[in-house]
Amino acid sequence: MISKSEYAPYFEQYMQLVSVKEMSIIDNLEASQKEFHNLLDNLPVEKHNYAYDEGKWTLKELIQHVIDTERVFCYRALCFARNDKTELPGFDQDIFVDNDNANDRYFYELLSEMNVLRKSTIQMFKSFTSEALLRKGIASKNSISVRALGYLFSGHQLHHVNIIKERYL
Repeated sequence: MISKSEYAPYFEQYMQLVSVKEMSIIDNLEASQKEFHNLLDNLPVEKHNYAYDEGKWTLKELIQHVIDTERVFCYRALCFARNDKTELPGFDQDIFVDNDNANDRYFYELLSEMNVLRKSTIQMFKSFTSEALLRKGIASKNSISVRALGYLFSGHQLHHVNIIKERYL
């Protein structure tokens, strides 16, 4: 079982969305990606650039945000698993979205990219030893374990699945 000491309190909102007791990191990664993909795969074209309010992200920007966040967090997981003690900076999700070109991209290209990225994330986590999964590092001035990061990917993705269901559909 994962301990709350393995991640910052802010991440509890994401960790509550995953099945830490019932499912492995890999099972959670596969299940959350399947739910994400199935939800978005057959949306009408008019939803692709839809934002539910002024100043809110479009659906394409939200997908790009999930992709970007997973990439940043994968780097963190890799560094910490390899026992790199370098403190890693945070990242500003709004600057990332302001500087991506998600709205100019083909919707299904974004979904494909997320599928490929998740497969890569799964392969990376399969390569980690049980010892590596327990290693911790500092990112955004908070301690987090590699194992917590593995569950966090799924929780973050499911958080956005819920937002899509509530505000975009």
